[in-house]
Amino acid sequence: MKQIHVSEISDAVEKLCIEANYDLGADIMTGFKKALQTESSPLGREVLERLIENAAIAHEERVPMCQDTGMAVVFAEVGQDVHVVGGSLTEALNEGVRRGYEKGFLRKSVVNDPFERVNTGDNTPAIIHYDIVPGDKIHITVAPKGFGSENMGALKMCKPSEGLEGAMNFVVETVDKAGGNPCPPIVVGVGVGGTMEKATFLAKKALTRTLGQPNPEERLAKIEQELLERINKLGIGPQGFGGNTTALAVHLEVYPTHIAGMPVAVNINCHATRHQEVTLEGRNE
Repeated sequence: MKQIHVSEISDAVEKLCIEANYDLGADIMTGFKKALQTESSPLGREVLERLIENAAIAHEERVPMCQDTGMAVVFAEVGQDVHVVGGSLTEALNEGVRRGYEKGFLRKSVVNDPFERVNTGDNTPAIIHYDIVPGDKIHITVAPKGFGSENMGALKMCKPSEGLEGAMNFVVETVDKAGGNPCPPIVVGVGVGGTMEKATFLAKKALTRTLGQPNPEERLAKIEQELLERINKLGIGPQGFGGNTTALAVHLEVYPTHIAGMPVAVNINCHATRHQEVTLEGRNE
């Protein structure tokens, strides 16, 4: 069995937290530039130009692209044949977040209790999702999530009789209700199926997919495209100032569910759709 020391995990997460907040992905930048060519609103085009400029300044000056540097969401795919040594995996991930937010001068936004609301001072604990997979590696994705967009998400326990059209209507209605609050152009993650918590997980995980990369199942890819077209016809536009670029992409994930239900979750990311990832190789013990 191969092993990975917790110090390597913390070092990697520290770097990912900083990079995710400083460097907007090339896929999002490409999405901005593509939208700039098709946006019909002059004000919308100007907003897109400012977003491109903002991302470039953040990269060059090594500063956060947004003042809300988010709650750290970590997806850890852990190979079943790797042994984590030197301490707790969960604590190693949190230590990486702690150091990344401190060294990167990133805003600490986490409170210790939803009612007492005392800041923890280091942006921990992170939200950590584990998946045990074949192999001897650990793949880590860090996706800082700002709450201007997180607050606009929604879940509906649809009846099976509502069908595909009912699910799609709920997605479009959720985006319409959000308006300019999540700082469009947005990326829309949609999860359908499973149980209520599985659907919301799928919607969040969908946001880490490369922008516009269609679902590999052609039937679902067509639904993504139709949802994108319907959302962009809402006229919300960049930053809510009007236009035909409300969303850059819709990413849909589905999962088997119970005969009596159809959970549908929507998770929205703002224009600063941030995520960075790394694969850590196990070493022989």
